[in-house]
Amino acid sequence: MASRPTSDYLRREGGILLHPTSLPGPHGIGDLGTEARRFVDFLESAGQRLWQMLPLGPTGSGNSPYTARSAMAGNPLLISLDTLAKEGLLHPSELTPNQQLPAEFVDYDAVEDFKLPLLRQAYLSFLSVARDAQQREFSNFCQQHSPWLEDFALYMALRDAHGGIDWPRWEGDIAARQAEALSRWRGELAEEIRFHQFVQFQFYRQWSVLKRYANERGIRIIGDIPIFVAMDSADVWSHPELFHLDDTGNPTVVAGVPPDYFSSTGQRWGNPLYRWDRLSKQGYSWWIERFRMILTQVDVVRIDHFRGFQAYWEVPAHYNTAERGRWVEGPGTALFELLEEALGPLPVIAEDLGIITEDVTRLRLRLGFPGMKVLHFAFGDNARNPYLPHNYDQRCVVYTGTHDNDTTVGWFAACSERERQGVLRYLGTGSREIHWDLIRLAFASVAEMAIVPLQDILGLGSWARMNIPGLPKGNWIWRFLPGHLQEEHARRLRDLTTTYGR
Repeated sequence: MASRPTSDYLRREGGILLHPTSLPGPHGIGDLGTEARRFVDFLESAGQRLWQMLPLGPTGSGNSPYTARSAMAGNPLLISLDTLAKEGLLHPSELTPNQQLPAEFVDYDAVEDFKLPLLRQAYLSFLSVARDAQQREFSNFCQQHSPWLEDFALYMALRDAHGGIDWPRWEGDIAARQAEALSRWRGELAEEIRFHQFVQFQFYRQWSVLKRYANERGIRIIGDIPIFVAMDSADVWSHPELFHLDDTGNPTVVAGVPPDYFSSTGQRWGNPLYRWDRLSKQGYSWWIERFRMILTQVDVVRIDHFRGFQAYWEVPAHYNTAERGRWVEGPGTALFELLEEALGPLPVIAEDLGIITEDVTRLRLRLGFPGMKVLHFAFGDNARNPYLPHNYDQRCVVYTGTHDNDTTVGWFAACSERERQGVLRYLGTGSREIHWDLIRLAFASVAEMAIVPLQDILGLGSWARMNIPGLPKGNWIWRFLPGHLQEEHARRLRDLTTTYGR
């Protein structure tokens, strides 16, 4: 390759994994407003320099950030209504906390019913009260992002017009993007299209303010880019030629993983698989624009399911589970060579968990990307377990657990007695504060970065878990409450950061 990623982005630092939906607040879901900035202040006071979060796109099936309606767009539910009110686009009386919205978890349907009408009201207000400079800013945003925004806004407007059904079930002419149908629908839905553009404008205005606030305080954002996109997304509808689809627009093969730690039948994710041959002929231009976009949003990118770039698990679409699949070769270094030519060295963390073969490791090392170590995977084996800290290479990122794992308290409670004794023997401690013991182990390790889910800092049990892989419903809902984070938490993190040079 022409160049190697520099080590500038990989520093000996600590941080916290928390998706913005989990922030507290009065409107049923965390957002990009006051509480997000307050969390940045906590990170700063605790000596942490990294805020890792999940993908920021508009969630689709099961409310998963990994099945977004777009690889480029932001989630409207993360827009701060209070910020819109301060800007005069909503009246404060409209923001009286909705007593039907729980504070302890996200009820996505209820949040949508509450927030989307208010976003529409903000749009109408913007049309009538926005100054010329604000209107120009909106127009400039739409022009700058037109390569993805026009298709996304039309897709969302069409989806609303069709009662929310998947795009392959729309009328054949618009599902197939025939020119006459596109022109007709753009005319009929012009106002709805503009509304969805406005929502993205507001998301990215608020996001840029939050990122700047974090960066000014020495906090870097670690974002997340899923390797695959959702079937029902603007990406697949607008670029069907890049995916394995049949004549009706439905996938012929889908993504997943074979049986593993999480599931005896594997995981059938259902994402359509790429036509890497066609992407290659186009110079991977779609991927270049995808990376270009996320690199304007975050400071470091975690690539989810990195092993799929070497080989991915292909499951025939008519199977309901993932056991009967096959490994298919991915694009390997060719994709990343062109990404680096276009964008320069990539600040990437490679999620290399699961079934990792030697060729996957060789690809990661050739690219110079650090991999991930998860302490929950370290015990119950032997002293050569690669997740045990004494086996780490310095160029890696260590986690107590990830969004796919149980909390540390829940994990330890579920271990067998033999496994628990092995954990305590390695730690050299008792079990009274197992979450802090694992946090200390992560911070003390040679890994350059150490990331801890907020649930572990708070010492929460399995009920606070963010995701159970393979479970279609009930995930992604956890929130913490005002007052949960105390100065004591910040002090303990500061002490560990100072002690272990982070």
